[in-house]
Amino acid sequence: MAPGPSTLLGLALCLAQTARTQQGTLPKPTIWAEPGSVVPSGTPVTVWCQGTLEAQVFHLDKEGTSVPWDRQKPPGPGDKAQLAIPQMTEQHAGSYQCYYSTPTGWSEGSDRLELVVTGSYSKPSFLALPSPVVTSGRNVILQCLSLQGFNRFFLTKEGEDESSWTVDGERHPDGQIQALFPMGPVTPGHRWTFRCYGFYRHTPRVWSAPSNPLELLVSGLSGKPSLLTLQGPVVTSGQNLTLQCRSDVGYTRFALSKVGGQDLPQRPARRPQVGLAQADFPLGPVGTIHGGRYRCYGGHGLSSEWSAPSEPLELLVAGEEPAGRLRDRPSLSVRPGPSVAPGENVTLLCQSGNRTDTFLLSKEGAAHRPLRLRSQGQDGRYQAEFSLSPVTSAHGGTYRCYGSLSTDPYLLSQPSEPLALVVSGGSEDQPAPQWSQEQQSSSSVKRVGWAGDGCTDPSTSLHTALVPVPALPRPGWVTRARLTWYLSVLIGVSVTFVLLLLVLLFLFLLHRGQDRRRKSGAAVSDAH
Repeated sequence: MAPGPSTLLGLALCLAQTARTQQGTLPKPTIWAEPGSVVPSGTPVTVWCQGTLEAQVFHLDKEGTSVPWDRQKPPGPGDKAQLAIPQMTEQHAGSYQCYYSTPTGWSEGSDRLELVVTGSYSKPSFLALPSPVVTSGRNVILQCLSLQGFNRFFLTKEGEDESSWTVDGERHPDGQIQALFPMGPVTPGHRWTFRCYGFYRHTPRVWSAPSNPLELLVSGLSGKPSLLTLQGPVVTSGQNLTLQCRSDVGYTRFALSKVGGQDLPQRPARRPQVGLAQADFPLGPVGTIHGGRYRCYGGHGLSSEWSAPSEPLELLVAGEEPAGRLRDRPSLSVRPGPSVAPGENVTLLCQSGNRTDTFLLSKEGAAHRPLRLRSQGQDGRYQAEFSLSPVTSAHGGTYRCYGSLSTDPYLLSQPSEPLALVVSGGSEDQPAPQWSQEQQSSSSVKRVGWAGDGCTDPSTSLHTALVPVPALPRPGWVTRARLTWYLSVLIGVSVTFVLLLLVLLFLFLLHRGQDRRRKSGAAVSDAH
């Protein structure tokens, strides 16, 4: 029986390969892809094969095919040829190798080019554990997560020291498939920017879309900046908010980090005055996602090393209802009454009919954080008693209270109606009491603490404190007792002035009477 066409084709390929092997004394060609070998689906890519100047024909083979994928002649005198792929698809993904022929024979095959298509599946989630902010010299774990059921994950590190890793996926407790990539120790010598992809073992060159880039922020020991907000520690839901990072160190950029978050927004520094660098981070209308603890960092130029972190700033969002709860606005009352004398014992009572784990008490215009106190059940209601004992004039002001749940400690209820506390009488020049942390922890009367003072977890009962640190009196603020003193002085001066006028009037009338009597006596003498 005569051999069929397919048999002849196979025999020809076998003979060609044998000839290449026997005559493969020519230099091995080079193969590469532009703009790269990892190509988003639907975008163009060009595969290049470069040999010697004597090359007459270039062959491009794709693994898994029985015939050459492409055959090209150099367009003119030269040593390379190209295969242009106008739109990358899954059919183009694979392992490629190229050869070239000269009048003396065939070259050996090039190294293999792994051409990968991305975007065939949705992108995975990409996290740094415990945080993308890493102290210099420490380790970090990068976590790639997906619901697609991938069994392989690919991690790439971008930049000058580009590198990559591939690991098997494993099931996460929440049902997703994850891959963990330990990294470290992290040093500030170069940038640490990563992406990850997911794929299946049976199609190793068909990947998901890339994850969002993850950049590690390497914090060092240089001077820490300050983080503040002009709106105060409690912000109403929907209110526009801007956090400001500033430093007297000459940083050229700043980064903002939220504890438990993965985003690290960066802003260039501006210099509103000599010796001060700062950057504003607008958060827009605040909502549930904005509640939490923030820190900021300063950096120089393009260096990958950042400063030590700022002190934490806690942002409490009032008016949000986590999972539809905290619908009830708490009530605030005062014992013995809203007007008291200095030295009296005063208790502010915050109550709610709905479940509330913690109550917070804030004073209008005060710079310090609100007080926190764990709630107690009483007759089917939740309540907390804030003791201000003994009160001074500095405790006077307007107070509000809020409720929160331990599951969402940074989300607060609507505020109570404002309560004005008036402290009248006594010495009005008494300074506002200021308590150090040591005094707050050692001179405790109640389980009261500042919200988010950095010493305790806001979801639990915080450290003990004596009393709230009251705000200083506002400029131009005149107390009732001092006003009484002013009125007394004014009345005294007025009475003295009136008495002086009466004395002068009496002297004037007396003088006029004496003049009239002298004139009358002189007239009588002249008549005689």
